[in-house]
Amino acid sequence: MVKKLLKNIDKERFVTGFALIVVVMLIAWIDSAILTWLFLGVAFMVSFYEAMRLFEIENNSMYAYALGLWIISFFYVNPDDLIFVVLIIFSSAMIYKGKVDFKSTYVFLYPTSSFLFLLALYKGFGMESLVWLVIVVALADMGAYFAGKAFGKTQFCVVSPKKTWEGVIGGVVIATIAGSFYGTQFVSIYLSFFISLIVAFAAVFGDLFESYLKRSAGVKDSGSILPGHGGVLDRVDGYMFGAVLMVIALRGLA
Repeated sequence: MVKKLLKNIDKERFVTGFALIVVVMLIAWIDSAILTWLFLGVAFMVSFYEAMRLFEIENNSMYAYALGLWIISFFYVNPDDLIFVVLIIFSSAMIYKGKVDFKSTYVFLYPTSSFLFLLALYKGFGMESLVWLVIVVALADMGAYFAGKAFGKTQFCVVSPKKTWEGVIGGVVIATIAGSFYGTQFVSIYLSFFISLIVAFAAVFGDLFESYLKRSAGVKDSGSILPGHGGVLDRVDGYMFGAVLMVIALRGLA
């Protein structure tokens, strides 16, 4: 069993993943508001570029909106609120010019709103909450990968043919158990279990959503900046849904 798993490991993917873990751990250890904002900002701008390609949007002025929005998010208390502001401004500008293309607003919903929720999670609940999110999403992904390789037989969804029910269940169970224990420093064990569970499932569907976008665009990866992983969106897709639910759950239930 172990030999089978080791044989299936992509070495390039493993090295890149390990490097990313080291970088994330270093940023978490330093716990600097500016550094965290900059790190998320770089990831956001690259993801924004990749999403523009997936949605086939050709409007370079969008990058100015994205950059300006992220700069403002550093100073604003609840960054996730800003998504509504930018949608109103951008939609108003389109209507005023008489060139309405609502497809161009997709990148503000995905991945922009999700990155704003990631920043809101950090601002509202501290670095420990981001670590909690990383634990749940990362283990849901890795657990699904290894469980799927070892036991996967039943296809989970046609959007992502390689994903299996056995892998998904294995990943969600592992992520929920680990997340439940870590989350007790914020909330009760029962609420920690519930939040970890819904975030783990959200991570699965965040991955599926990005897979659907790639299939619609006819590409294998969202980009090529991360060897063995593809683009930034390929690496953060689970966080795009997970961060939103974690913020909402902590604000409403904790």
